[in-house]
Amino acid sequence: MGIRDRMTGVAFALLCLLGMPGATPLAADLPPLSHSLTKLAPKAAPALRLKDVDGATHDLAQLKGRVVLVNFWATWCPPCRREMPSMERLSQALKGDAFSVLAVDVGEDVDTIEAFTGQLDTMPTFPIVLDTRSRVMQAWKVAGLPTTYLVDRQGRIVASAIGGREFDHPEMVALIRGLLKK
Repeated sequence: MGIRDRMTGVAFALLCLLGMPGATPLAADLPPLSHSLTKLAPKAAPALRLKDVDGATHDLAQLKGRVVLVNFWATWCPPCRREMPSMERLSQALKGDAFSVLAVDVGEDVDTIEAFTGQLDTMPTFPIVLDTRSRVMQAWKVAGLPTTYLVDRQGRIVASAIGGREFDHPEMVALIRGLLKK
């Protein structure tokens, strides 16, 4: 069974669970999003060159010199959905800095993504790129969604996390600002 088949099965199970009467959790019932990343020994980031929802190509290699938050996600993933607004707030807070966000949607089409982002209070201003065949996800060795990587100015992965994050938390912002100073 391939990773895409497993992800589809997990998505189906979540949809079934959330579709059961009384099973939909309230926001107050959900655990808080974490605000930490695990620091890693720097290693070169794999290639990431994908088209966004508007058809424009985004290439991580062209972002060298910037700190980049790379987030693998999907609309069916509850923690992915919850962390998206904080990713936008972080992007806006660091707008004048050499910082970028790349949100890599795994296995979905433009209509699905636009239906989700249209429900958000604030539409994301950072690129949402499409990994429709999960090839980039595999190259980055993503084990679950959401998974986030922090790439330094030299194009090296220096931190990562699996699970939902509150990206605009002061500790997260301080970590990124520290990388921007290097």
